[in-house]
Amino acid sequence: MEIDKKKNQEEFENLLRSTKREGMDYVIEDLEKGGFFEAPASAGHHLNIEGGLCQHSLNVCKAGLMIYDGLKDLDASSAGEVKRESVIIATLLHDVCKTDIYKKTVKKRKNKLGQWEDAEGYNVSYKDFPMGHGEKSVIMLLLSGLDLQDDEMLAIRWHMGAFGLNMNSYEDERCYDTARQEYPLCCIVQCADSMAAAIMEVTAEDRENL
Repeated sequence: MEIDKKKNQEEFENLLRSTKREGMDYVIEDLEKGGFFEAPASAGHHLNIEGGLCQHSLNVCKAGLMIYDGLKDLDASSAGEVKRESVIIATLLHDVCKTDIYKKTVKKRKNKLGQWEDAEGYNVSYKDFPMGHGEKSVIMLLLSGLDLQDDEMLAIRWHMGAFGLNMNSYEDERCYDTARQEYPLCCIVQCADSMAAAIMEVTAEDRENL
């Protein structure tokens, strides 16, 4: 898959700036310095190529906006509790926690002939800031100076759904359930993220390797 990193970065930045949220320029500056626009979306799954993280974030944003528009017809009262700018912010920035965890390396993989060969890939390291996943994204954005609203923070924190739960923590379970019921944005972002990773970004090769 070919990714136009320059075009994606421009679209990403324009969408964020369209929200006119205070502190957004600082966020964009920090993401660029941290390597966000060059990072992959994963080490060995969806969009595990240079520029994949920005592409994934855009995919989640587009899916999220479509879900948000559809919700207006399905449940107008719930849609009324969500701001369009919040959908843009939470979807585009949900995975900023991945900015610094992927390190380029060379891995062995089988080619189409079944032979092992060297290929560029990524290792994962959490030692730069081992704060978790969704919660790390929230903290990074706050440290960059972004004025996040409550539903945006919670949607980013819980965007992994039950996969982000500590199943041994009753408090985690209650917080997750409460956030989903109190803030529709949480479900919008969670669904959009799943749609992007499991549908929009799945290749024929991925299906062959299932």
